[in-house]
Amino acid sequence: MKIRKVTEENLAKVYALLRSAFPGSNYEAELVRKFHEQGTPMHEWICIHTNKVIAYIAFSNAYQGDEICGLHLAPMAVAPDFQKQGVGSELLRFALRQEPIRSQPLFVLGEPRYYSKFGFEPCPLPICPFDKNNAHFLSMRNQATNNFTVGYEPEFT
Repeated sequence: MKIRKVTEENLAKVYALLRSAFPGSNYEAELVRKFHEQGTPMHEWICIHTNKVIAYIAFSNAYQGDEICGLHLAPMAVAPDFQKQGVGSELLRFALRQEPIRSQPLFVLGEPRYYSKFGFEPCPLPICPFDKNNAHFLSMRNQATNNFTVGYEPEFT
């Protein structure tokens, strides 16, 4: 298994992976496609196994008003036949060590039991517009003390 930055040649495989990892939803594949089409700044990596993209992770800017206040981890996906084998965990650990990620405040809307293994903690502030009561909104290196609603790139809406 190799971890690589996403390239133009990988894009069709990334979109196919996102469709297979989220059956019944085209949201994630369309979100990433819009990011690429709009040139949205992001950090993204894939896991490749026997020339097949088996996992994907992306980080995009988080905002406090017009100012960048960190990064959102979303989406992260693993091919169905490779789930529950540590592939996603390995990709996430790799991403967390990378220069553009390792010093930034990070936010993720996800399963607390999973993401807490990587250092994410419950996030009372800022407020996530997609999670009532921030029950599944977690953060890492978050120093926010004022009450605001965290912003996402427009492609998320």
